[in-house]
Amino acid sequence: MVVKVYGPITAACPQRVLACLLEVGVDFELIPVDLESGEHKRPEFLLRQPFGQVPAIEDGDFKLFESRAIIRYYAAKHAESGPNLLGSTLEEQAQVDQWLEVEAHNFNEMVYAIVLQLLILPRMGQPTDKALVQNCTEKLAKVLDVYDRRLSTSPFLAGEWFSLADLSHLPGIRYLTEEAGLGNLIRERNHVNSWWITISSRLAWKKVMQLLN
Repeated sequence: MVVKVYGPITAACPQRVLACLLEVGVDFELIPVDLESGEHKRPEFLLRQPFGQVPAIEDGDFKLFESRAIIRYYAAKHAESGPNLLGSTLEEQAQVDQWLEVEAHNFNEMVYAIVLQLLILPRMGQPTDKALVQNCTEKLAKVLDVYDRRLSTSPFLAGEWFSLADLSHLPGIRYLTEEAGLGNLIRERNHVNSWWITISSRLAWKKVMQLLN
C-alpha cells in the first residue's frame, strides 16, 4: 500500500519522513501542501493535522502526524525487513531516543529560529532580527561542540550504526549548509563534518534531494 505524505518537499519535516520511508523501502505518494497560501491552516487540512503543520500521513485507514512520531512508527514497523534504525537492545533504543530528543530540543529549535529569521521572514517582507540570529548561532555552536565530542568516540550519535538519531538531523543541517550560509558550523568541527559527509551520502537522502531538485 502506498503511503500518502502531505507536505511540501521543500520543508524540513516532510524531508525527514521521506528519508525514513526510503530507508525502509516504503512506497509513498507526496501530496504537496502550499504553505505560502496557508493551505495547511484550512479546515480540510486541519482534519489531518489539527495544529496546521506538516507533514501528515495516511497509510490506508491509519493516520499520523508529527514527523518524529512518523519515522519512529515506520522504523519499528519495518524493523525486521529494513535497516536497524531504532537499535536492537533496550539500551541501544534508549540511546536513539536520547539523541532524537537532543535533536528536537537542542539542535532543531536553534536551526528553526535561524531559518525563520534568515529565509522565511524576508520572503514575507518582514525584517530579520540579526541579534536573535547571532544569539541562536552561538547557542547552536555550543550544541555542535557537544556533538563533536560525542562523535569523536563513535561514528554515529547513538553508537556504531546509522539510526533515526542521525537521519533526523539531515534536513536541518542541509538548511544550515546550503541555504542559511552557515556551513562553517559543520566544517569547523572535524567529527561533525565527517559524520555529515557520511549521513548525507546515504542513498535514501540522495533520493530526497533528487525530489527536491
